[in-house]
Amino acid sequence: MEAVVGSSPSPSLTITRRNSTIAFKVLSWNSLYSRSNNSRLYHPILRLKRSGNDNSGSCSPLCYIEQMFSNRTFSQPIWRHSKIFIDKQSLLVVQSGLTSLPRKFKTSLHKTVKHSEIFKCIVPDIFVRSCIGLMLVMAVNGAVVRAPSFALTEENLLFLEAWRTIDRAYIDKTFNGQSWFRYREDALRNEPMNTRQETYAAIKKMIATLDDPFTRFLEPEKFKSLRSGTQSALTGVGLSIGYPAGKNNSAPGLVVISTSPGGPANRAGISSGDIILQIDNTSTENMGIYDAAERLQGPEGSGVELTVLHGYETSQLSLIRERVSLNPVKSRICKLPTGGDHAPQIGYIKLSSFNQNASGAVREAIEALRKSNVNAFVLDLRDNSGGLFPEGVEMAKIWLDKGVIVYICDSRGVRDIFDTDGSNVVAASEPLAVLVNKGTASASEILAGALKDNKRAQLFGEPTYGKGKIQSVFQLSDGSGLAVTVARYETPAHNDIDKVGVIPDHPLPASFPKDDLSFCNCIQNPAATCHIDRVELFSK
Repeated sequence: MEAVVGSSPSPSLTITRRNSTIAFKVLSWNSLYSRSNNSRLYHPILRLKRSGNDNSGSCSPLCYIEQMFSNRTFSQPIWRHSKIFIDKQSLLVVQSGLTSLPRKFKTSLHKTVKHSEIFKCIVPDIFVRSCIGLMLVMAVNGAVVRAPSFALTEENLLFLEAWRTIDRAYIDKTFNGQSWFRYREDALRNEPMNTRQETYAAIKKMIATLDDPFTRFLEPEKFKSLRSGTQSALTGVGLSIGYPAGKNNSAPGLVVISTSPGGPANRAGISSGDIILQIDNTSTENMGIYDAAERLQGPEGSGVELTVLHGYETSQLSLIRERVSLNPVKSRICKLPTGGDHAPQIGYIKLSSFNQNASGAVREAIEALRKSNVNAFVLDLRDNSGGLFPEGVEMAKIWLDKGVIVYICDSRGVRDIFDTDGSNVVAASEPLAVLVNKGTASASEILAGALKDNKRAQLFGEPTYGKGKIQSVFQLSDGSGLAVTVARYETPAHNDIDKVGVIPDHPLPASFPKDDLSFCNCIQNPAATCHIDRVELFSK
């Protein structure tokens, strides 16, 4: 064997092993075979002594490769040992008898060494490092490009707030088949957002791509108006309007869902199913329902002109806005003619909306009617266009002692379940009939579907409006807001009522009245054309 050290003397070294004695020759660094400036430090285990009759003096690494394989020897450069060799004067020992290695191993090593050395000679280190650096820079740029590469203004931040709200809450995670992230980036680059009005326009344009009439942007005043609609009163003409559905799909306007009893529209003869063609000579064909609601509301005592289609007849109506009370509940006792003083009594409850007072008002009405010995109830949901979803759920808990009220679903299926354990029940045992029509919508349909599917009540009337989507309202930082479709719902029997409605168990006579006084007459008078027998009303 032969040893190499980093000192100038050339001593001899002998190592004695258990079974044999091996002599080593120590050579100084200057006595190594590669004395040229191009010489490199080779792996000590693979560094082999050249043949004695090689008098070439020095040789390049590629030259050594050729010579080594002609002498059945080989070598491979390793740069990582250079510092150890120079700084620590390490003793590197190599064995001269490596020609006994297997042929396959030598051939594979030959190819590896040759390709490695050629690559190192042809491609400088600086080039390799530059390539790696370039790839790192490109990777970083690829990550950075996903975020806006410019400083965000206050208007941009408001747009992003609206975008993020829809991104998190909207029911359709395909966003009407578009890349929601790509839209954000394109809008921030291309849409003008220099003023608040331009930002509002950009938000409305973004929402329009969803093609969902119930998801909308509300400027601060409109947002305030929407919130007032769920309070106790508002100033307007007493109309609830919606988009045409079912058989009215082709109608060029907005459909009347319901009218407030005793309000200006109700007194003018407008009824559910009528079509509002114009408001103050402005066509409603392409008008949103919330734009229309804003036009219908206004200062108390001011006027508004409506063009209304009733069946095939069109009429022009002038209405005066007034403060419309939204007290949602009216009740009455209907005493049947048979039985004298002990005759059965029916408690009639008219529920006109689901505002924040609704469930509490119904509880009070039930307790008051019970004190008058009422032993059955009729709940009238006709022309009730809905309102607050939680109030619809709370209303169902009044009548149900147990069971599912509604399933909340998204694009992946059932997301949540609202049910009751009977802890809030008020009237679970008395017979109950529910009256519905095409003006019964939204939260009213949740209540009607829950009572029907849980076999708690019989439904009378006509199919309901069919609004099976749920919207949540979100306030933005500047006082504006978003109403976003967050889910759809299914009745306890897993019926999706959107654009279909809740189907009643029995029809009502065509002449059946909507006011409480006339209702009692239809129950009490067998000769009336609208008469319904008590047994028929509460049979299951």
